[in-house]
Amino acid sequence: MTTGFFWDERCFWHGGGNYAGLLQVGGLVQPGGGLPENPETKRRLVNLLRVTGLWDQLDTRGADPATQEDLLRIHPAAYLRQFKEMSDAGGGELGLRTPFGPGGYEIATLSAGLSKAALFSVLKGHHRNAYALSRPPGHHCLPDFPNGFCLLANIAIAVEAARAERLTDRVAIIDWDVHHGNGTEAIFYDRADTLTISLHQERNYPLDTGDFADRGSGDGEGFNLNIPLPPGTGHVGYTEAFERLVLPALQDFQPDAIVIACGFDAGLVDTLSRMLAGSDTFRAMTEMVMDAADTLCDGRLMMAHEGGYSEVHVPFLAHAVLEAMSGSDIHADDPLQMRFEGQQPSDRFNHYVSTWIAEMEEALGY
Repeated sequence: MTTGFFWDERCFWHGGGNYAGLLQVGGLVQPGGGLPENPETKRRLVNLLRVTGLWDQLDTRGADPATQEDLLRIHPAAYLRQFKEMSDAGGGELGLRTPFGPGGYEIATLSAGLSKAALFSVLKGHHRNAYALSRPPGHHCLPDFPNGFCLLANIAIAVEAARAERLTDRVAIIDWDVHHGNGTEAIFYDRADTLTISLHQERNYPLDTGDFADRGSGDGEGFNLNIPLPPGTGHVGYTEAFERLVLPALQDFQPDAIVIACGFDAGLVDTLSRMLAGSDTFRAMTEMVMDAADTLCDGRLMMAHEGGYSEVHVPFLAHAVLEAMSGSDIHADDPLQMRFEGQQPSDRFNHYVSTWIAEMEEALGY
């Protein structure tokens, strides 16, 4: 079976509003640039896949928008109604840093629909694994409060739609976006049927969530795992955290499907992080989670695109992930990783990160 790649040009037409970086234009903040979350990181990924030829080895597809029924499993009707009304009136902003233009509601439902279709394709056996190039992203979105560029909770919508169709039960969601997956965590925080794991730069965004001590509540106690990592963690630290914390958690949980919130903002030159991950890092994590999926859940793996804000670097990082997912021998050399060779964290710093990880490992009893 091939790797499915779900995308739609209309998702690139989502508008970022009157921002300059993370600041709203006004006063002494001059217009220009827009939000860091912009279409070019995704459009340039599509272009790179076509130029290298990997595109031809993927099963590229579109998808229908998520239905109102799909959305209502996660989001209250009042929120959806307000979003739709503002979208029809020309756009605006809900929550925190979530501007949208005319038709923003429809584009967001399409983004969620891409994630849903990708997950369904894997669970129904149509694809070995699948990737959804979802935009706008979703992992920060709370049921009634969008934030951090995320307007609908794409992955949660997809997972609950699959459960409604009795396609899956126990789902593990791994979030390696550099920012804490606070929306996904909140939605499943008191549930035992979903393991949520977030690897993120400590105290980046949101500033007040993502603590290791937050392990879930009620029936969900022990089914949420935050892995906050220090700035500068790099390849060695990320792969060690994956091996010593993520994989044992998956083994304990025994999922029947694995979903990745696939952000690339831990990249070497990302504007919103300082984590120094290269394409080899994302390739290695992909290979590790594929091996785990093969062992635990017949390979059922879906990835949904989240953050990543370097227009130059994100396409190479995502290409590496898709190389691994598809088993392709087509390779796109990461020019930034080659440029940073020899400038990864020192052995002394790697030891510091390893000690940091060991403390979490001991607390978990692994």
